[in-house]
Amino acid sequence: MPTAVPPDAPGVPGVPGAATSGSRTERGTRRRVPLALGIAASCALLAAAVLLSLALGARDLSVGQVWDGLVDRNSTGYVVVHEMRLPRTLLGLLVGLALGVAGAVMQAVTRNPLADPGLLGINAGASAAAVSAIAFFDVHVFTGYVWFAFAGAAVVSVLVYVVGGGRGATPARLALAGAALNAALYSYVQAVMLVDPAALNAARFWGNGTFASADMDTVRKVAPFIAVGLFLALLLARPLNALALGDDAARALGGRPARTRAGAVAAVTLLCGAATAACGPLVFVGLILPHAVRAFTGPDLRTVLPYCAVLTPAVLLLADVLGRLVARPSEIQVGIVCSVVGGVFFLVLLRRVKAVAA
Repeated sequence: MPTAVPPDAPGVPGVPGAATSGSRTERGTRRRVPLALGIAASCALLAAAVLLSLALGARDLSVGQVWDGLVDRNSTGYVVVHEMRLPRTLLGLLVGLALGVAGAVMQAVTRNPLADPGLLGINAGASAAAVSAIAFFDVHVFTGYVWFAFAGAAVVSVLVYVVGGGRGATPARLALAGAALNAALYSYVQAVMLVDPAALNAARFWGNGTFASADMDTVRKVAPFIAVGLFLALLLARPLNALALGDDAARALGGRPARTRAGAVAAVTLLCGAATAACGPLVFVGLILPHAVRAFTGPDLRTVLPYCAVLTPAVLLLADVLGRLVARPSEIQVGIVCSVVGGVFFLVLLRRVKAVAA
């Protein structure tokens, strides 16, 4: 005689109700534990990067001196920590978060593994608009030219999409359109800076991407824009996952592709515009981390975006520290470090994409 099975027995095939619920709960727990451990490890790396950013530079500080500099106004390291390294560290956190999340969103909405705010010309659009504001409208404060940066980023986002073929765009066409606009806009920026001494003086360091001129006022002003862009990107994670299946599949799942794309453009514009206005253009930052994250998380943006929001600031801060150590007592701007490292990564990635396509 068969043994009776309680109706609430978990994990028994064919038993409805609690059995199915129990199995799903166990599978959900197995999915969540690796994510929680991964995020915890990523946060530990970010904490280490923050500590190195506060401690290392033209004058190295010990961990104790960093702590004293944070909490004790009378300590010898207070001025170095509070007035120089803390603002640039906080700005690096915000900018890294913005560019990492923007890169992941762009790669998802364009279905282009080579998409990046720098490679597709969006950072160049923001830079061109900001330099124009400085040169032609006598705007020299962040709250003034940040709106020009937003406009420039939005216009270039649309232009790259249209020139790249619109709905028929391919990754190669988008990359070519972005490269062409990127070159044209940076040539314009250099021309304006050479012709206008005031623009050159205001943007000579900012134009290559740097945290050296960061202050707490800039951090406070850029934070709300990045917070709104991050919130919007997180809201779009599920619709973008559906959009990756194609417009028809997304509609069948209840999505609205046109609204999703518009929201993605708005999120990328806020994130890239604010980041570029705060520290200048940084290339390859939004390309490297989303690829590295997807290698161990898969394509689900609900997992990719949190990792990018934590790991990209860590990598960007480490690049900034490397620039300070290589040439001290001077420093190499973080934008140059990112370009060198990111260029090598991009060449390797391009070879892999060609191999897969072949």
